[in-house]
Amino acid sequence: MSTLPLREAARAVVLDADQRILLLRYDENGGFWATPGGSLEPGEDYPTAALRELGEELGARDVILSGEIAERRQDHPAGGRRVQQVEKYFLVRASSGALDAARATQTDNIRASRWWSLDELRSTTETVYPLGLADVVADVLVKGVPREPAVLR
Repeated sequence: MSTLPLREAARAVVLDADQRILLLRYDENGGFWATPGGSLEPGEDYPTAALRELGEELGARDVILSGEIAERRQDHPAGGRRVQQVEKYFLVRASSGALDAARATQTDNIRASRWWSLDELRSTTETVYPLGLADVVADVLVKGVPREPAVLR
């Protein structure tokens, strides 16, 4: 069990009508792609945080938040200190007009956004977090939201 400070984070696995996954590009730690999301604010639950983060980072409106599809616990640096991060990943369906960067209010260190097909995600040589994301999404597309979230590394 980690003795590091706990940081709870909600993340969104955003799918469009073509079943592509939206990932955001960050430059720190050598550069990587990740799902939208961030830490919970005091008194906030995970689903509320996921929707808030989508609004702040992507100007999202009228998105449909489905159930939790995955969880990850990871010790890593955040905000200049090491933390034990507990992330919960929620499936989100978004139409083409639901996201508008002009409405985004807090883009943090996002350098780019891109829609990825499952094949592109599986074949890329770029770093994508969390590991195993493509397999989780593939399972969700076939079986729907799981009764118990997948555990990611």
